[in-house]
Amino acid sequence: MEEKSLRNAAARDATVLRASDAPGLGLPRACRLVHRVQYDAVYREGRRRSSREFTVFVRPNGLGLSRFGWSIKKALGNAVRRNRIRRRLREIVRLHRQEIAPGWDIVIHPRSSAATAKFSAIESELLKVLPAVAPGEKPPEK
Repeated sequence: MEEKSLRNAAARDATVLRASDAPGLGLPRACRLVHRVQYDAVYREGRRRSSREFTVFVRPNGLGLSRFGWSIKKALGNAVRRNRIRRRLREIVRLHRQEIAPGWDIVIHPRSSAATAKFSAIESELLKVLPAVAPGEKPPEK
C-alpha cells in the first residue's frame, strides 16, 4: 500500500520525504580512523590518557577535524557484548563531536566495566579524557 502511495505522489510531482532522505546523523567517514596505518601512527606517536572505564590514545593530526577509532578486544566478551560497547561509544562521539577539540586522531580502548555501566556514566567518563574545545582554541599543529 505504501509503495502505491509513493508512486502516486511521484506521478503528481510531489515531494515525498523518506527516512533514507533525512540528512545523515551518523558519524561521517571523514571523522573515523579507517586504516591500520592510522591506528599505528596514533599508538606510536600519540599520548595516552586513562580513566576508570577507558584508555584513550590521542595524536595531533593537523586537520580541522578530529578522527575517531575504537579497539574492542575479544577479552571483553562475545560479539554481542563487544558490539554493544562499540554502539555506545559511537553514539557518545556522535552526540558530543562539537565539544571535542578538532585536530586530533583519537583511539578509544574501553575496559570491561564499560559494557555494564550506565550510559550517562560512561558518557561523562569518556568526555573527561577526550580533548575538549576551549573558546578560541586552534587545532594543534602536526
